[in-house]
Amino acid sequence: MKTIHRLLPVFLSLLVLFEVIAYTTTITPPSEKYLQLYVLSSNGTANDYFPNNSPYVTVGQRMSWEFAVVNDMGFVQLVAILVKLGNQSTVEPNDTLISPAAAPLVTEFEQFVQANETWSIPFEWQVTNFTSAPDGRLHMISLDIDNMTYVVQNPPSCSLTSCSLRLIFELWTWNTDSANFQIGWWNGEQRRIAWLQLWFDLALNGGSK
Repeated sequence: MKTIHRLLPVFLSLLVLFEVIAYTTTITPPSEKYLQLYVLSSNGTANDYFPNNSPYVTVGQRMSWEFAVVNDMGFVQLVAILVKLGNQSTVEPNDTLISPAAAPLVTEFEQFVQANETWSIPFEWQVTNFTSAPDGRLHMISLDIDNMTYVVQNPPSCSLTSCSLRLIFELWTWNTDSANFQIGWWNGEQRRIAWLQLWFDLALNGGSK
């Protein structure tokens, strides 16, 4: 009996240890919640965004894209896609600092996206006009997006002899605490962002001086 009494605490300790091990090995860790942003070309692929696969865009040349947001957060999200115009020196969104691009806003799209739903948005656009300043640099550019005209005064600077621009797409979500949109989303204690960009070269044909 004395031996049994001595072994009983050891037995109980081992029993608790085995139960803890069994619990920690069988429990499934929570999966990461995320939002996904992507852009496809007119043929539904992640390439051939421009006619003849050339990045040189002329006035009146129409591009037909589609961007989409996938909601795998587990609950409905109010999402905004901000479309910005940048150049080679534009400060891009920063994944570490959780900051947006330092570029002028062209337009934005907003939508409630249900859990496990994909929000697809047709994105047809073209450059309708641009002007240059006396120093030969871009002064104004007019874009037609989904049959709406947007004029960007004093856009990101570039020389019209070699004008490389980019459309930047940023994913923002509604923050109920601040009652405003914020770039990215919260995944537990971490904040994440999603963005992408597509470059094009502005060709001189058809532009106004």
